[in-house]
Amino acid sequence: MRQRIKKRPMSEINVVPYIDVMLVLLIIFMVTAPLLSQGVKVELPKSASEPLPPNEKEPVIVNIDAAGKFYINYGEDQDKPVTADILLTRIAALLKYQPEIPVLIGGDSNVPYGQVVEVMTLLQRAGVPSVGMITEPPES
Repeated sequence: MRQRIKKRPMSEINVVPYIDVMLVLLIIFMVTAPLLSQGVKVELPKSASEPLPPNEKEPVIVNIDAAGKFYINYGEDQDKPVTADILLTRIAALLKYQPEIPVLIGGDSNVPYGQVVEVMTLLQRAGVPSVGMITEPPES
């Protein structure tokens, strides 16, 4: 008669497939990370101002480039200019759902003051209670 040999269940986990998946994900994230950091080229004016206190909500930033075009970091197509009407409707819709969100203006140093005031007026019409200005610290 033949005796049956009992096999014990294997109690070790084979981690090689998990390492392969992890390396593939690492490569994917390394390739896509630079693509996510797009933005508008704006040279902010230099000023010795105090930083804002930290807030748990990410602020909405309205940028004005050197050509006077408006950009908003909310919604789709953040790297494409928006019209004043679209800016007004997006900010009003955002404030409807998140009334305490901070709103900041980042204007290029070559933008006429009138365009900054125009954006501030649009934000006021949208219902923004207070607007902050973005600056860079002066070079020492």
